[in-house]
Amino acid sequence: MKKGLHPTNYRFVIFKDMSNGYSFLSRSSANSRETAKWEDGNEYPLIKLEISNTSHPFFTGKNILVDTAGRIDKFKKRYGLKTPAAPPADAEPAK
Repeated sequence: MKKGLHPTNYRFVIFKDMSNGYSFLSRSSANSRETAKWEDGNEYPLIKLEISNTSHPFFTGKNILVDTAGRIDKFKKRYGLKTPAAPPADAEPAK
């Protein structure tokens, strides 16, 4: 293996799933500006996740649509996908 390829500044970091509030402590070299207090009373860097194994449909077995950034609305707006309007109540049916 090549030397100097992997980072050497691993430290304990709290990862928090923002969709359900689940947190876990692991080692990482990712940068973070925020910190949080863990169950042991120590303060660690905090990395926020949009989805983790506790909220992902593959792992939970539930088909839940997670749209934290409005991606579905952006897609519909971009490609003009709109829900069809209901016909007026006094309109005659087509023959």
